[in-house]
Amino acid sequence: MTHLPARATALLGALLLLAGCSAPPEPAATRTRDVGVQMFQWTWDAIATECTDSLGPAGYGWVLTSPPQEHIVGEPWWTAYQPVSYRVESRLGTRDEYAAMVETCHDAGVDVWADAVINHMTGQDAPGTGWAGSSYSHYEYPGLYTDADFHHCGLTPDDDIAVYQDAAQVQMCELVNLADLATETDHVRDTTTAYLEDLLSLGVDGFRIDAAKHMPPEDIAAIVAGLPEGAGIAQEVIRGSGEPITPEQYLANGRVYEFAWGKDVQGVLASSPERVLDLGTTSGYVPSDDAVIFVDNHDTERNGSTLSYSDAGDYALATVLMLAGTYGTPAVYTGYAFSDRDAGPPQDAEGAVLDASCGAAPGPGADLADGDWVCQHRWPAIAGMVGWRSIVGDAPVVDDWSEGSAVAFGRGERGFVVVNSGDDELHAELPTSLPDGDYCDVLATGDCASSTVRDGVLTVTVPPQTAQAWDVTARP
Repeated sequence: MTHLPARATALLGALLLLAGCSAPPEPAATRTRDVGVQMFQWTWDAIATECTDSLGPAGYGWVLTSPPQEHIVGEPWWTAYQPVSYRVESRLGTRDEYAAMVETCHDAGVDVWADAVINHMTGQDAPGTGWAGSSYSHYEYPGLYTDADFHHCGLTPDDDIAVYQDAAQVQMCELVNLADLATETDHVRDTTTAYLEDLLSLGVDGFRIDAAKHMPPEDIAAIVAGLPEGAGIAQEVIRGSGEPITPEQYLANGRVYEFAWGKDVQGVLASSPERVLDLGTTSGYVPSDDAVIFVDNHDTERNGSTLSYSDAGDYALATVLMLAGTYGTPAVYTGYAFSDRDAGPPQDAEGAVLDASCGAAPGPGADLADGDWVCQHRWPAIAGMVGWRSIVGDAPVVDDWSEGSAVAFGRGERGFVVVNSGDDELHAELPTSLPDGDYCDVLATGDCASSTVRDGVLTVTVPPQTAQAWDVTARP
């Protein structure tokens, strides 16, 4: 940004006053780009296009891709989570396309994280051939692993996990028949580390470690220890009531996905939205700097443990609250519509996934057929809040207010947000630290929807099941 000399700034201010306008506010010192987006089953080419056209301009900081490795052949979404080899060849694109996508996203200011499936291989009892032509059987992956590289726990009749209160079963037995890698062995550790290093060579910035809960934390520590400094790590460790394995046990390796936030925000939004600022401050949550939070992901939207796109307005409001707060690193989710929880994304006759298309005006409550791309990351309220968050940065929560089904709060002098989850229109005069003047609602579409701060008070009219937000850069 070019800064005007002091004399020029004073002259500009005088001219604006003569014209009857106020001088523009100073923008936030540094724009924050910490919001991620999980682009579930998007092809590499489609992600590249979206980084340029939408994600970069909106202010997203990183994108999580689906697993970039060869997998079994089949229509369901979960084929991507059954590795056959570590070749970067899948129904989402080729190795060259993945590398090109990373470069394009970097040019747009967006980092790229990969979903890394290193706990297991396939769950297929019969031998087969993977997407890129590699042969395999349940415990044999030529040139990669043999039977000796897998656990055969002997703790349950079929070697599958039966009791999650038994840590040995969770980390040594098979998760729904998926061949469980012996990650305590040098060969498995060296092989999985080499795979992660290969992805880093393509420009990847970090990894979501899938099924981290099913590997001892010391095994993950050994696998990631050799990675270059700065390689991001976020581990999938689902907290279960009374279970001996907890997310806190993994924090020495990097951040964890805090599932409690997404589960709890659903109840908070329905009954007491003023409690949203308490999420993350109580027991049962990892510290803020260690948490990646989300409203939903590809598993929870299918098992019903969180809100999902089908919840329309509630889903959008929960995401607004996630992006407005200070707890954790937020990750938006974007996928496709489905009625069969196993259904995969739209594919061609050979099984290759078709490039995603968002259409002209995605938003909550859209009439979607199975396989349509939902494009939550483009919904006006969500994309608008990503930009809002980049402006408010690390400013503290101030001026918090609640009444009935509505909650409002500011972030220092940089931004202010109101969420009305009730069935009635909200009319209120709210104290705010925003400087006096006129502001545009950054969540609205079309022309500036102007509101005025006068004497530290913002007068709002917020329709039911909607939100509004203002920041110091959004002026008429």
